[in-house]
Amino acid sequence: MARLPAGIRFVTSFSRDQRYRAFIFILTFLLYASFHLSRKPISIVKGELHKDCAAGDEAGPGLRRQSDPSELAPSRQLPDNETECGWAPFGKDNYQQLLGALDYSFLCAYAVGMYLSGIIGERLPIRYYLTFGMLASGAFTALFGLGYFYDVHSLTFYVVTQVLNGLVQTTGWPSVVTCLGNWFGKGRRGLIMGVWNSHTSVGNILGSLIAGYWVSTCWGLSFVVPGAIVAAMGLVCFLFLIEHPRDIRCSSTLITTHPKGYENGVRRCRLQKAAGHGDKSRPLDPEMQCLLLPDGKMPVPPSHIAVLPGNSGMAAISFTGALRIPGVIEFSLCLLFAKLVSYTFLFWLPLYITSVDHLDAQKAGELSTLFDVGGIFGGILAGVISDRLEKRASTCGVMLLLAAPTLYVFSAVSRMGLEATMAMLLLSGALVSGPYALITTAVSADLGTHKSLKGNAHALSTVTAIIDGTGSVGAALGPLLAGLISPSGWSNVFYMLMFADACAFLFLVRLIHKELSCPGPATGGQAP
Repeated sequence: MARLPAGIRFVTSFSRDQRYRAFIFILTFLLYASFHLSRKPISIVKGELHKDCAAGDEAGPGLRRQSDPSELAPSRQLPDNETECGWAPFGKDNYQQLLGALDYSFLCAYAVGMYLSGIIGERLPIRYYLTFGMLASGAFTALFGLGYFYDVHSLTFYVVTQVLNGLVQTTGWPSVVTCLGNWFGKGRRGLIMGVWNSHTSVGNILGSLIAGYWVSTCWGLSFVVPGAIVAAMGLVCFLFLIEHPRDIRCSSTLITTHPKGYENGVRRCRLQKAAGHGDKSRPLDPEMQCLLLPDGKMPVPPSHIAVLPGNSGMAAISFTGALRIPGVIEFSLCLLFAKLVSYTFLFWLPLYITSVDHLDAQKAGELSTLFDVGGIFGGILAGVISDRLEKRASTCGVMLLLAAPTLYVFSAVSRMGLEATMAMLLLSGALVSGPYALITTAVSADLGTHKSLKGNAHALSTVTAIIDGTGSVGAALGPLLAGLISPSGWSNVFYMLMFADACAFLFLVRLIHKELSCPGPATGGQAP
């Protein structure tokens, strides 16, 4: 018998469960990367929607059609455009406010829709719900780009398209986090989700490169192509996504089950006993003892066995019930300010680079990807450190403290040349994205599967939606404030970002104090 190829031997060395987990990890990574890929074009195209008049006169035939002085067709005249630069109505002197309105309309709809999305997502099959969201998002992303081909100059058209796109994109995050939470337990959750959360940066990088390829020649394709990619990934989701390991008889590491897992149609979930109730030899799980506990209260009753229906038909948690989970409110408010900073960079960084370093839209978009490269390393680093220390809030707090002075240095040295800008983009990306990545992934999964829930996995989608929905309020405010403040100078924008980082840190102070006052991690008896 011939020897198997090395690649086949490598694949077969893993168990069936491990292969399926790797598949779900990669699939959900690609699905959400495509969502972020479709959000990035608007920041790249801003430099084309509004151009500097002097630069436009020298641009030649590559300039937008209606700004070409040789264009004589009456339909191309821009009587309401005060400067006749760029694409109406964004060529006016108040272009920063108009571009900010596009960001705000998308992100405000995203924030409002996120609170509902998690509740709806718990009650629908994830595969169908996510497929619908991706197909609709692809359609609305492409619709924005069709405004180029059909010569649409209505601000209402672009704002409404952004609102609808923001609403349907809320289907993505609760769905993929819930799916990943179903497949992976708590062991090394920070590292696993830190690596997985790099889909945000990967999607931003691909979106920047794809949008930048067409931005100077045909910016409509900067939206149509990403929209087609999202829709195609929606079909992939429908064909291949497996919501839960039990659907294909794989073991789940989300909870620890009794050796006799199913008895007479009921599933017995083993939860940790509280110390002082018959098992004094084992130390308390730090999760139960410290960070996520109300003072003086034990989240789990003395009995360590919770009996659930065999079909996992436990009732979905209510919105107010999810808010009562210890730590949800603090991390949600922290994420509000952390995401404010992150999304301000997401939507305004290319325009800032264009303004400061005097680069065209394509080169500024390519340079801005360094911020996302730094974000990949920041998310992974935050996950590794928080896993080793078992202190999520403290890890976030340290990175937030370092981020504020780093932003000040960035604003000062970015005018010194491309080399300084590149170095600070990498460092700023790591420190800004690290806490944001940790809270939206590992922390959300920790809280959504917290022991006080007694094994109710239905809470994960709602908790994720609450945390990310609150963060999305900050994501909506950041770009809006940047649009309002930037006319007075970019330095003021950076002061606003530093203030936001300080606020994010303050909301974690109580949790950090509880973490640091706790003894070391338990060595045994911790559920995976």
